[in-house]
Amino acid sequence: MHKAVIPALLLPLALAACATPQTRVRNGLTDLGLSYPMADCMSERMVDRLSLRQLQRLSSLDGFEGKKPGDISINEFIRITRGLQDPEVLGVVTSSGAICAVTR
Repeated sequence: MHKAVIPALLLPLALAACATPQTRVRNGLTDLGLSYPMADCMSERMVDRLSLRQLQRLSSLDGFEGKKPGDISINEFIRITRGLQDPEVLGVVTSSGAICAVTR
């Protein structure tokens, strides 16, 4: 009986480890307060254009505590992203936000 419980406990960990980078970025963007459709669209573009370090810096942005998906606009997200002082990140976030706002 003990041995049957161990695989059941490890399954969620194994599934989490299999999450794609796009899924992780999308979830991070919704945690920051972007709507799910916007985060889904933007994450696809951001994963292709930004380094892992740049994506990690985005996830550490301040000003999003207690936000729920859909609480912030893309304009607010871009404004706060400027604080990273990384022109490449700002360019990708801005262009991704503009394209996704039009296509979603």
